[in-house]
Amino acid sequence: MNVPLKTNRVLMAIGLDLGLTLASLWLSAQARLALPFGQDLNEPNVALSWPVYALAALIWLVVLAQFNLYSRRRARFREESRALTLAVLTALLILAGALYMSFRQVSRLQFVYFGAINIALLNAAHAARFWRRRAGNPRDRWRVLIVGAEGPGRALAERILAGAPGEVTVIGFLDDRLPVRAEVCPGAPVLGRIDDTPRVAVEMGASEVILALPRDAHTRALALVTQMEGLAVQISLAPDVLDLAWFMTRVEDLNGIPLLRLRESPLDGPARAIKRVMDLALASLALVASSPVLLLIALLIKLDSPGPALIRQQRVGENGRLFGMLKFRTMRVAEAWRRGDAGEHGDTGAVPHKRRDDPRVTRLGRVLRRFSLDELPQLLNVLRGEMSLVGPRPELPWLVERYETWQRRRFAVPPGMTGWWQVNGRSDRPMHLHVEDDLYYIRNYSLWLDILILLKTVPAVLSGRGAF
Repeated sequence: MNVPLKTNRVLMAIGLDLGLTLASLWLSAQARLALPFGQDLNEPNVALSWPVYALAALIWLVVLAQFNLYSRRRARFREESRALTLAVLTALLILAGALYMSFRQVSRLQFVYFGAINIALLNAAHAARFWRRRAGNPRDRWRVLIVGAEGPGRALAERILAGAPGEVTVIGFLDDRLPVRAEVCPGAPVLGRIDDTPRVAVEMGASEVILALPRDAHTRALALVTQMEGLAVQISLAPDVLDLAWFMTRVEDLNGIPLLRLRESPLDGPARAIKRVMDLALASLALVASSPVLLLIALLIKLDSPGPALIRQQRVGENGRLFGMLKFRTMRVAEAWRRGDAGEHGDTGAVPHKRRDDPRVTRLGRVLRRFSLDELPQLLNVLRGEMSLVGPRPELPWLVERYETWQRRRFAVPPGMTGWWQVNGRSDRPMHLHVEDDLYYIRNYSLWLDILILLKTVPAVLSGRGAF
């Protein structure tokens, strides 16, 4: 949960960051003279003129603000550091272009020094602020009052406390069904009835009131919002109230009327194009590089047991479309057909979860499964556009028939060869947790998340953890 910053602290943070940025410029000039790198300077004076300092201050102010570094504080420092470092790199690119068009006398090595020093100093300053807030007065924390103590309300409080310890305090709940003072979460009791919301918010000094009422309480929620209009508190609506928790949303203006656009897929426009280009490039390279391994595996399968080397399984893809997913055969053909299980040659069985001791798996098949080599042919599915390198787990049709409505939202994006589910336990995890992992991926999709999952897939596959 990201927390708004107070105005005075914002001004102090901006002033400190700009001061450190200007100090970094000065230090870069001193480093260029003191460190024995680069060519000797014909002109020993590397001091920068005041317009360069002014230009840097302006660029850094605009870019850091655009990365929301002063509007809200993040719950984890690694998120803050990642956003800060990316912002500084962006500002450096803009400054490089501006200097090329104006002050070309700035040495390239001095510019590199400036970037390195600036990233280090700003990260150190933000880290100090972050840990000082953690150790600060509890009264200075963001104080949340939750309306609705059951179901979504309790889950919301647990996630807030787990995600932002030391930053946010859940001061309590308001609910009509539970008695006053009943403790819903540690240190967060029921403080009154729902109709008491405006009074309790003022008395308890709430910073934010979150409405987590049942779906049929929409009218009551609107009434509470109206009653609290004059209070100096932030009012939020938990997405579960409108059953929007798993949807991507955006606000659009239609001739002065704000509309909340719901779109299940985060892959719209440029995001889809970028993901597709990455799939085509990496899958093509991987297919060419692994072609000798693919041929060797196919030959070994034919020698190990009778039957085809390559099989096609029916799976459910994006928007519920069926497609044939390619895999190397890892089971004995006759045994799989005779038992009629949901193995590699049929999707009609009722096996709820993979088994480590499945007697149908061949000797070679166990090795292929352990290191996910049986899934290499899916690179062809990626090239055909039926799958992506990263995405939700390809699902069996008979399992999809048993899905609840919320679980079907995992088909908003193409299925993937790897995904959040694979780098977080693979077959060791219960089946319902696979779906939760897939929905987490969809809600938090970004190109950087895809890259992170691909990097994590390599050690996960090599370790063989959870694969059988």
